[in-house]
Amino acid sequence: MKKGKGMRFVGDSRISADKTSTVPKDYSEYPGRTEAFWPNFLLKEWLVGSVFLIGFLCATIAAPPPLEGVADPTNASYIPLPDWYFLFLYELLKYDFASGPYTLFGILILPGLAFGGLLLAPFLDNGPGRRPPKRPIAVAMMILGLASVMWLTYESASVVDWEKKAADNKPIHPDEMAEIDVEHPGYAVYENSCLGCHGDSLEGGASGPSLIGIEEGPDEIATIAVEGIGDMPPGMFSGTDEELEQLVDFIISVNEDAEE
Repeated sequence: MKKGKGMRFVGDSRISADKTSTVPKDYSEYPGRTEAFWPNFLLKEWLVGSVFLIGFLCATIAAPPPLEGVADPTNASYIPLPDWYFLFLYELLKYDFASGPYTLFGILILPGLAFGGLLLAPFLDNGPGRRPPKRPIAVAMMILGLASVMWLTYESASVVDWEKKAADNKPIHPDEMAEIDVEHPGYAVYENSCLGCHGDSLEGGASGPSLIGIEEGPDEIATIAVEGIGDMPPGMFSGTDEELEQLVDFIISVNEDAEE
């Protein structure tokens, strides 16, 4: 054998001279197919998230949601609603196939299948392409899920008068609460006949509206106390005429103090 032909020099004879390099190729060798996670891909994600967050904050500042008062466990007439991001599940329970005897299907099985499908979407359609036409299964499932959530949320929110709901249950500042004269002879009558529905400070309660700021006069208040009005049945007050006068005078005096 001639010198220099067929001879290879390596540091260790046990290492093959044909061993390929373990260093990955540069991303520039795959144009349009992949990119570095840091900082290229992550920076794009941060930019998109920042734009969405700023837009969401601007929307809440431009149209702040109406706030209600503190939850009252004694108010049996109050209808609670979930937060906006759970309204689509709330609306789902209104359909026949997800309510009544099928409640378990509506609260567990159907949402579980939907979220499970979205979780498995990347694995069901794992093609090499990143464009939507090349990922039909994953894209179709995401569009279906997004459209369903948006439609159910709209259907649930559109039937609720949020401004009226907040006004009926608005928080009462301590400075705005009327001072109650417990020494007034009509307070004992109010406590026995009206406190359970209209609250300790006439601010309204479980089934009765607020008696602060009413426009009725003494005769009208007396008539309502005896004969009832709206959801208030007759016979709620069963005292004497003298007690009725004391009750009316007490309600009038509290309203006069509140105006001052």
